[in-house]
Amino acid sequence: MQDSLAEITHTRDTIVLYDADAFAGLRRAGRYAAECLDQLADMVAPGVTTRAIDAFVYDFAMRNGIVPATLNYRGYRHSTCTSINHVVCHGIPNDKPLRDGDILNIDVTFVVDGWHGDSSRMYVAGTAKRAAERLIDVTYECLMLGIAAARPGGRLGDIGHAIQTHAEAERCSVVRDFCGHGVGRSFHEAPNVLHYGRPGEGILLKPGMVFTIEPMINLGRPHVKLLSDGWTAVTRDRSLSAQFEHMVGVTETGVEVFTLSPAGRHKPPYGTMPQGGAHGGA
Repeated sequence: MQDSLAEITHTRDTIVLYDADAFAGLRRAGRYAAECLDQLADMVAPGVTTRAIDAFVYDFAMRNGIVPATLNYRGYRHSTCTSINHVVCHGIPNDKPLRDGDILNIDVTFVVDGWHGDSSRMYVAGTAKRAAERLIDVTYECLMLGIAAARPGGRLGDIGHAIQTHAEAERCSVVRDFCGHGVGRSFHEAPNVLHYGRPGEGILLKPGMVFTIEPMINLGRPHVKLLSDGWTAVTRDRSLSAQFEHMVGVTETGVEVFTLSPAGRHKPPYGTMPQGGAHGGA
């Protein structure tokens, strides 16, 4: 779950540099999030409701003795966010069935022994239209280029610049109203991670920093509006929006991605889950 630039509050204003023991806890929390997202790939289909998806995430957490971080967070009453088509982020699960061709982002965060694991992926119900497929591909490429730009001694602006440059070269736009965030013992910590920017600008990246990179990319213009429920953000021009999210930690030599798919299900189309690929439910 990303921060809104219009209303950013962090439990800590100081950037925490986490040690090797913390990285081990974050690695475990991130794997649970990744495994849940792996299993959801077999569930998303026309006719399935996002409320059923939310129930699956809650059940996954209960089976594994972990906690959905979004449940009761600032009054939010669900275990996941499900953002469909022109919903940019924070879509609320409901009883409306998915239709063939719908694309959706599913965002999950678990608390595991006090550590947060935060990740999201795109899914397709049935067969996506070519424009939607292209948007999903571009958005995933933006995420991976942003991660590749993160390194000790670099700057946060390097990450945003890599994302923005690729998105705009593909005639897409980067949402400015929401950003990535530091994460660790708390759900949202410093720093804010913008998905646009200039190289060489912004906070210096140091080993031990942990944050999410979660670009929201639109087929149309970047502008969004918040619906009356106080959570759901949508594109103003109703163009399609997509998002992928990984949680990363800066190391001495680069970054570690804590939320990589154990089953290799990184982006649609998702292949068959390998036997023994996840332990969810253990």
